[in-house]
Amino acid sequence: MEVVETTRQNFKGESMSSSVEDVSVDWRGRPCKPNKHGGMRAAPFVLGLQAFEMMAIAAVGNNLITYVFNEMHFSLSKSANIVTNFIGTVFLLSLLGGFLSDSYLGSFWTMLIFGFVELSGFILLSVQAHLPQLRPPQCNMLAKGNHCLQANEFQALIFFMALYLVALGSGCLKPNIISLGADQFVKEDHKQSRKLSTYFNAAYFSFCVGELIALTVLVWVQTRSGMDVGFGVSAAAMAMGLTCLISGTLVYKNKPPRGSIFTPIAQVFVAAITKRKQVCPSNPEMLHGSLNHPNSIITSSPDNDLLHTEKFRFLDKACIKIQDGGNMKESPWRLCTVAQVEQVKIIISVVPIFACTIIFNTILAQLQTFSVQQGSAMDTKLTKNFQIPPASLQSIPYIMLIFLVPLYETVFVPLARKITGKDSGISPLQRVGIGLFIATFSMISAALVENKRRKSAVNLHETLSIFWIAPQFLIFGISEMFTAVGLIEFFYKQSLAGMQSFLTAMTYCSYSFGFYLSSLLVSLVNKITSNSSNGSGWLSDNDLNKDRLDLFYWLLAALSLINFLNYLFWSKWYSYNPSISPIPQHHDHHHFVEDLNHQSFSSSKHIGVENI
Repeated sequence: MEVVETTRQNFKGESMSSSVEDVSVDWRGRPCKPNKHGGMRAAPFVLGLQAFEMMAIAAVGNNLITYVFNEMHFSLSKSANIVTNFIGTVFLLSLLGGFLSDSYLGSFWTMLIFGFVELSGFILLSVQAHLPQLRPPQCNMLAKGNHCLQANEFQALIFFMALYLVALGSGCLKPNIISLGADQFVKEDHKQSRKLSTYFNAAYFSFCVGELIALTVLVWVQTRSGMDVGFGVSAAAMAMGLTCLISGTLVYKNKPPRGSIFTPIAQVFVAAITKRKQVCPSNPEMLHGSLNHPNSIITSSPDNDLLHTEKFRFLDKACIKIQDGGNMKESPWRLCTVAQVEQVKIIISVVPIFACTIIFNTILAQLQTFSVQQGSAMDTKLTKNFQIPPASLQSIPYIMLIFLVPLYETVFVPLARKITGKDSGISPLQRVGIGLFIATFSMISAALVENKRRKSAVNLHETLSIFWIAPQFLIFGISEMFTAVGLIEFFYKQSLAGMQSFLTAMTYCSYSFGFYLSSLLVSLVNKITSNSSNGSGWLSDNDLNKDRLDLFYWLLAALSLINFLNYLFWSKWYSYNPSISPIPQHHDHHHFVEDLNHQSFSSSKHIGVENI
């Protein structure tokens, strides 16, 4: 409890010794030993959970539209929205998981508790899919369409209860998987910073392995043996993941919770608004808590080493000390330190970067919904006796990424590191930008193929091979390798002590907004296009030969390109606070100054260090 209280004081900007600047404890709350805890000895257990949990959730999410449409008998557009809302909720709940972890429970205990919540959801889904009384009578939706009986209220209640238990568990688990694994390394140390970058690539590799197994083996089991068996296998995979997590208990480095992470943030806004009529001093060294302030008693620590920046000057008013002559100490709700204010500035600054990835995840939503149905309308035969489940098409990019991610880490990163001097080869912002640009071509490919498929089916009465839609998955897979890993690395390395899980959760929140936007776009497109002369919306029928999915894909391609241009502006506007990035030990001072002035995707008006 003393360790927790000390770190809480540190986060609030109170005086403390630099000797506790990187407080980590074991599972019993005792200080960690470098030769026993953390590092690569602990990371594999977290990576194991990552792979098994992804295997379990992906097997459900990627084939869920087929189950909702064929077994629960919801319409195609409603089924697509159920899937996107479910996946959106998973990622939105990651904010809750990040908050509980940083503020009260810690990453390990948050993962353990909500891991069992997710497991219970998988078990209930399996039971619901197995018992006939919990599903509507069998009916061929493709043949009879609107004549099939939809699931009643009780059946739908059980289904959605199971589905959202999975969403709650998985959502609260995801950001903590990343943060607990990354916490095993010290990002301020140059050598461990390289290992941290390697860990993020390894985490994505384990994610790809989990996705690949889910989209091949588990989807095949669902197709051949039924969804009840498939959901049961997901439950077994989740149980294996929890076993991996528990197995590493003795070697984890744990960051203790620090109390509410929102209190110091709220204090800055309240203090700034209270002193809105005050005039900021022209010399920032006169602000309260400045490291160069003549009366400053703040000692060196990761929480208070932040340098003053010129952005959002209004917030600096929270650091103005009122001279009342009585030498009375002002309340923390009226007077904040520069460190507190700079923490809030960082959070505000990353919001536009976060927002630019929403369209990217809207594209991902199409690959998990409409593209699966697109594959269902194509020739799925690989041989006379073997058919490819449409959901398994999503395994194509992961097959490629299983080989591509190690090549990226072993070939591209060392080569780029020699050129740029950055531990990660290229900066996280550059990596995100490359991914956003490539994503546009995924939707262009999807639109061209869907147009050809529709014309072949309607005019020539021919069925195209399912492999025609493989390029859109391949292109997006490459895009995701850059964007997803770059975004997670960016957010984790910009986070400050006590907020790692919450800011990491913001990356998953982007997925949530992307999937919710997908549902909104489907509804808006149907409403707008149904008012046209033909009276039928682009996505209003259950028959893709009557719908205009190709036009919807073109719309997304245009939005993706506009989004990339928007990202270029905001990434140039963003600048790193240099104090949260250590000076590379292999550079001399002259080269370090050059690094400050030569960087891509960062404003030349602000000092920024992108070697993190």
